[in-house]
Amino acid sequence: MTVAPGITKPDWKREVKALLPLFGHRNWIVVADSAYPAQSRPGIETIVSGAGQIEVARTVLGAIAASKHVRANIYLDQELQFIADADAPGVSRYRTQLAELLKSAKTITLPHEQIIARLDQTAQIFRALIIKTGLTIPYTSIFFELDCGYWSAEAEQRLRQSMAASATK
Repeated sequence: MTVAPGITKPDWKREVKALLPLFGHRNWIVVADSAYPAQSRPGIETIVSGAGQIEVARTVLGAIAASKHVRANIYLDQELQFIADADAPGVSRYRTQLAELLKSAKTITLPHEQIIARLDQTAQIFRALIIKTGLTIPYTSIFFELDCGYWSAEAEQRLRQSMAASATK
């Protein structure tokens, strides 16, 4: 399928399947609306899916859930909670679909610029994949910050405390 003359649309599902085993903690996958910009950092790859936002998010969630080596911290734009249907027709329906999709996931809601800054900072060292969808409602991007699937934040904290205690002996 062609996006523009000479540009071929990649198979986004194949891309997710290929990159997920390579990705680890600190990598990001973003399921973005259609106005999300192509970022200029070399570590950020942007592809156009041609698929719906919920479909892409469901596929990414499923791939992460099926993976043993990673889990995701999911970030949502705080602005999405305040958008009115009068300004963005369909936003209420989208919020309902998104809530259903993420009902068993823990999400973190932050202002859009804070999430983008966090992604940009991380992309200085680690790779990110942005999958653009055809959704035309603002502030609907879903940010998956990958984390280690077999090591918890609590275990890391205990390790660091043990190391600090050992250093003081």
